[in-house]
Amino acid sequence: MDAAPAPFTTEDYAARMARAVRAADEAGLAGLLVAPGPDLVHLTGYQPIAATERLTLLVLAADRDPVLVVPTLERGDAEQAAGAAALTLRDWTDGKDPYGVAAPLLDPAGRYGVSDNTWALHLLGLQDALPGTSYAALTDCLPMLRAVKDAAELERLAAAGAAADAAYEEILRVRFTGRRESDIAAELAHLLTQLGHSEVDFTVVGSGPNGADPHHEAGDRVMRQGDMVVLDFGGLKHGYGSDTSRTVHVGEPSAEEQAVHDVVRRAQQAAVEAVRPGIACQEVDRVARAVITEAGYGERFIHRTGHGIGVTTHEPPYMVEGEERPLVPGMCFSVEPGIYLPGRFGVRIEDIVTVTEDGGRRLNNTSRELAVVE
Repeated sequence: MDAAPAPFTTEDYAARMARAVRAADEAGLAGLLVAPGPDLVHLTGYQPIAATERLTLLVLAADRDPVLVVPTLERGDAEQAAGAAALTLRDWTDGKDPYGVAAPLLDPAGRYGVSDNTWALHLLGLQDALPGTSYAALTDCLPMLRAVKDAAELERLAAAGAAADAAYEEILRVRFTGRRESDIAAELAHLLTQLGHSEVDFTVVGSGPNGADPHHEAGDRVMRQGDMVVLDFGGLKHGYGSDTSRTVHVGEPSAEEQAVHDVVRRAQQAAVEAVRPGIACQEVDRVARAVITEAGYGERFIHRTGHGIGVTTHEPPYMVEGEERPLVPGMCFSVEPGIYLPGRFGVRIEDIVTVTEDGGRRLNNTSRELAVVE
């Protein structure tokens, strides 16, 4: 297992909060309200043991220093967060009105961006206390808040990608014939954990006709010679995500199976080569889709080409038609075209790619050829 990266510093978190405040101001917002979840972890390093009915809320606004409202019984934990020194903590005790603590921190007539996983209970409490305020989900008003990664974040994403690659190399050594999909999924999960992942988000193992379902949940189907098998797996390592897909074959593939796999491989390669600063996200999708459509399988590519990745395994930006935002150095996202033939088999190949100053760089580096397993 590789050594843990250097921890993020108070200065790192202060810089992220400052960038968030500037982004909110540019979007015409009075500020941001961030509840427990990935945004709070990203901005402050603080993650309560459990999100409960007790209000925890980060308030960011241009006219004041960052304030984190926390229950008194959790203040000690909040004080230990890596970004705590860049915050002012305001606590409240059971039996008191938490919205009475939060409300004075807000503009009574302001419009605020609110983290997507904020409880309705808390948002309604703020609205009752400040009926002149209005709110917008961060996905709608600031979708790119976490999209551009700094060097330290890229280091973590690269380490997560390398661990997922190592898991794939190991799974190629095991026997597939006569085993259930769930057996291989369990082995993948064990490998990810063994290689430093603190959390396994998914282990898709879709064999034979199940491979035509992009999000198939590994089940009891027993694999046999002649099966195409889609493997898609990932999770969090050092707080940042991994996500990779490869398609393998149990025994030698047919000419058609090899041909379909080759189409997907070419589409994925073309899309990765298209990545560069300034092009629209949708262009990555268009490039991959054009290769698959030209080969006659356009209607069988049934999902977007990619999604962002960071402190969660799915986040903006999305490589999909209609997303016109430009790629920026530091963005990280999957490139994962696929072809799905109902009742027969599916093929998907996926790498995480980061945008560089003059192109793109893969964070997954295992072979994209159709591997034969026993």
